[in-house]
Amino acid sequence: MPVTAKICGLSTPETLDCAIAGGASHVGLVFFPPSPRHVGRDRAAQLAARVPSHVARVGVFVNPDDAMLDAAIDVGRLQVLQLHQTSPERAAAIKARTGIELWAAVAVRTRADLAEALPYQGVADRILYDAKTPPGAALPGGMGVRFDWTLLHGFRHAQPWALSGGLDAVNVADAVRTTGATLVDVSSGLESAPGIKDVTKITAFLGAVAAC
Repeated sequence: MPVTAKICGLSTPETLDCAIAGGASHVGLVFFPPSPRHVGRDRAAQLAARVPSHVARVGVFVNPDDAMLDAAIDVGRLQVLQLHQTSPERAAAIKARTGIELWAAVAVRTRADLAEALPYQGVADRILYDAKTPPGAALPGGMGVRFDWTLLHGFRHAQPWALSGGLDAVNVADAVRTTGATLVDVSSGLESAPGIKDVTKITAFLGAVAAC
């Protein structure tokens, strides 16, 4: 099965266009003010207008309230909601209220952490396995941290899933071989500085994904 990629945390027309031209299946807009990748209403609307119909617009949130969700869905014309640090109960309420495809992020450091995906069965359309950030970290992701991919060996996934955490152009092929992932999600691995995507790195990453 072909491997596809979501390029997350895009914030400029140049980098968004590069991701689309390189073959990204999904582009991610972050709606979380503490993040250096956060986009406001005007920027989100500007970027969303540039995304063609064959590429999915994903909004990334950290346990959002309804007001934030509604505003982001509107300006970002979102087709997917990616939720971090959001309980299965809250995720179910969001899914029921919006009817939009929902991804639930599960933070992984040990094999036992994979079980956190199970309560999202019937709620999330996809699980995003991401690396658990260090204790006290200000952000739930986007820090270039990876987990031991071999933890996924033999794990029975209850729903579609994607791999995230510490990916870049150098290691993505190994990540795909090790885990069997068919969708990979990357953010900080394509940056020259926090929140600043690099078009050369985006192109290299998508080239490596295409070769998987």
